[in-house]
Amino acid sequence: METETIAHTSKCNTCSSRCGKLEVFDWLSDLPGGGKTTDIVEVQFKNTRKGFYRNSNQLKIKKGDIVAVEASPGHDIGVVTLTGELVLLQMKKSNLDPAAYEYKRIYRKAKPVDIDKWEEAKALEHETMLESRRIADQLNLNMKIGDVEYQGDRTKAIFYYIADERVDFRELIKVLADRFKVRIEMRQIGARQEAGRIGGIGPCGRELCCSTWITNFVSVTTNAARYQEISLNPQKLAGQCGKLKCCLNYELDTYIDAQKDFPPTNIPLETESETYYHIKTDIFKRLMWFAAGRENSGNVVMLAVDKVKEIIELNKKGQKVEKLTSETFNNINTEIDYTNVVGEDSITRFDNQNKKSSRKKKSKRRKSFNRSGNGGNQNRRNKKRTSNPSNGSKS
Repeated sequence: METETIAHTSKCNTCSSRCGKLEVFDWLSDLPGGGKTTDIVEVQFKNTRKGFYRNSNQLKIKKGDIVAVEASPGHDIGVVTLTGELVLLQMKKSNLDPAAYEYKRIYRKAKPVDIDKWEEAKALEHETMLESRRIADQLNLNMKIGDVEYQGDRTKAIFYYIADERVDFRELIKVLADRFKVRIEMRQIGARQEAGRIGGIGPCGRELCCSTWITNFVSVTTNAARYQEISLNPQKLAGQCGKLKCCLNYELDTYIDAQKDFPPTNIPLETESETYYHIKTDIFKRLMWFAAGRENSGNVVMLAVDKVKEIIELNKKGQKVEKLTSETFNNINTEIDYTNVVGEDSITRFDNQNKKSSRKKKSKRRKSFNRSGNGGNQNRRNKKRTSNPSNGSKS
């Protein structure tokens, strides 16, 4: 009992011991009597599935409590993730009208029997998913079952699947119901929703945004990569779901605002001797690179945006500037915003130390060998050879 009270008091009120995906921080919880009181509670189930329920029995519920809620049929088990005024704000964020929403009820706090049955149901989900994939493959259905979620009372199972085209899974439902002895519900999701449910680590080293904080998915196009001067490499632009990364939209507005006064990149610069074509742009430093000829990348000139606009205006008037040379680089004041530390530490510094230590060890071995008896015997043999007249030496 003493250990339980210590663990309870050490935990903060805004977090729960069962922290999951799309966790919400209740920043109004520590305000004395602050915020509106409401009986609407946000409950989270497996992965990213959440629902809003009414606490009609006026139970003393706080964040992190496991509750039994109304379901069709039976009841489901979930974890309370948010209470108070922020629940209404979450509903507005999800485009739900709190006045017109049909709320289901919270029955009670989960009993130990309910939690045990809930844990048993969760233990069956992975094997059920694998078996359902085998059955769908045997029925030659062009679909992929990505996740399975059992209801808390183990009377219903939700199968989440993705498919490129319409799938007739009526026969699949019959086989699954006969195999698992539960009510079957098929729910189609997209590739981004599947990645959010399964989770993973992105190329940035952090958890996927779709499984941690993104609640609605905005379409991402290749124009976002073009505006940010990113190479159109499908392997680098695609995320874990196989679609374009959602993070391509994060800084898009900043790049668009910075390029409002930039000249078009498809307009070449006409000089007296050659024609220069655009290669690349440094948006925030306001620099543009041009090369003489479309296929010639040797003669590259860096120009400021204002200088490029001035040359384009002269070309429109029929005037051609002199040949652009590398002197243009000296006219642009570019400050290096990083420190070059290459060469401060040698990559082979540890190898050199090992070589020196190995040489010292060899020299020590030679000295000890000469001092030992083997070295003395060898010296005696050499003396005998020099004093022996049979070896051809003359006295």
